[in-house]
Formats: sequence, structure tokens, C-alpha cells
Amino acid sequence: MVSIAAALITIGLKFGAYALTGSVGLLSDALESVVNLATALFALFALTVADRPADEEHAFGHGKAEYFSSGFEGALILVAAVGIAYAAFDRFLEPRAIERAAIGLTVSVIAAGVNLLAARYLLHVGRKYDSITLEADARHLMTDVWSSAGVVIGVGVAAATGWQWLDPVVGLVVATHIVIIGGTLIRRSAMGLLDTALPTDTVRQIEHTLSHYESAGMHFHALRTRQAGRLRFVSFHVLVPGHWTVQHGHDLLERIESDIRERLPGTTVFTHLEPLEDPASFADQRLDRR
Repeated sequence: MVSIAAALITIGLKFGAYALTGSVGLLSDALESVVNLATALFALFALTVADRPADEEHAFGHGKAEYFSSGFEGALILVAAVGIAYAAFDRFLEPRAIERAAIGLTVSVIAAGVNLLAARYLLHVGRKYDSITLEADARHLMTDVWSSAGVVIGVGVAAATGWQWLDPVVGLVVATHIVIIGGTLIRRSAMGLLDTALPTDTVRQIEHTLSHYESAGMHFHALRTRQAGRLRFVSFHVLVPGHWTVQHGHDLLERIESDIRERLPGTTVFTHLEPLEDPASFADQRLDRR
């Protein structure tokens, strides 16, 4: 909701700045704010879906809905980049003097300030709840802030020097920057949908937790991880002496799973108990066990 409000405010401000100046650089900035609104609306829908509890048809929850949101955002960013590049090329062919630059740039700076505040808040909340959707929205708004800074500098210099070619150049630079951001979001979303493993630092935390138990003569292997939005999934095999009772092994697994969830909240842990003495216990470590 914060992102939607920020987008509505900046759309009004930036299109007002474009109307005052006629700058294609400011137009590119305004078009990106339209993308911000569309992605914020889709993000709100995706987060609503992702927050639904697991059900019979989605036993692992609905967390992957967040990747559709960030992928959609990346696609819209690329579309906006094409529109900006087209407008910049057209302005190259038909240069136009920038009018009332001071007023237009002042309005643009105010809009950038609104985006900066919204981005910092979204990044804080996204990290707190481990939400790729909120984090992607925050990163996008921050790129908007940097893009606005580039536009303000470029348009200001063009207005002061009379170098009208600088305005469309700034538009093309902004378009290029947006393409990079959009491509990154699409790639990250695709990797999430493909069940990419958790980050290396997170996996090391899991391994560190397990190492405390290995000193007691237990062994662990076949560690597999994946993430679905805010949800994490971890599975591994626990090898213990074969003479242990089922109750003893069960109690151990409960402690291990509890330790991992305490270190990584929101993690679903699957464990598989095996006897240390059985050679078959060491023959099932392949990633593909079909």
C-alpha cells in the first residue's frame, strides 16, 4: 500500500514536470512511475496469494506467487525501457528546447524524495519478512531514485548549456539502466521458480547447526534446500547408531529440526533417519534418487 501511494504521488508530480518542461528525460522518469504503480498493484495481489496457508492442492504453500510478481515487474520494466528509448530517439530527430527547467526539476526532485522514503521502508520490511516481492519493489524504487538523479542532472545541464542532444541521451541512459534492472528481476524470479538452493550463507548456518551434533558421533548428508518466496525448505539424512530405539532417534530429529527453525524462522525441515552401520545409508546421497 505504501508503494501504491508513492507511485500515485510521483506519477502526478513527474508528468507535471514533463508538461512544464517538455523534456524527454523527465517523460522517461514519469513512464517508469507508471510501471511502479502497475507492479505495486500486482505485488499486492501476489502477496495476498502467497500469504494463504497450505491446502490440499498446494501442500507446500503458495509462496511461489511472489516470483510471478517480481517476474511481472521485470517484464513491465523492459516494456517501459522500449518506450523510453523510442521517445529519446524521436527527440534526437526533432530536438526541442527545454522550457521552465527550474520548476520542472524541482518537482522531479520532490518526486524522487517520495520514492526514496518509500524504497527505504519497503527494503526494511522486505528484509524483516524475507519477501522477494517487497525487496524487488524497493530495489526498483531505488533505481527510480538514481534514474531521477541522472535525469535532473542531464536536463539541468541541457537547459543551462543549450545542448539539446543531452536530453535524449539521458533518456537512453535511463532506458539502458532500466533494462539491466528488469533483466535481473526476471532472472531472479525464474531461478526461484526453478527451486534454486538457498544462499550460501544460509546453507552454512544450517551446516553449522548440524556440526554441533556430529561431534556426538552422528553423521549428516544429502542436504538439499530450496526457497518459495518467504518460505524455506530444508531436507537432509541423519545417520545414527543402529541400536538406537525409534523414540531416541525421533527425539533427536525433533531437537535438530527445532534448532534449525530457531536459527532460520519460517523454515520447513524434513529429516530422514538412517543407521550408520548399513552401507545402503551411504548409497542414497544422489541428488536424483529415482
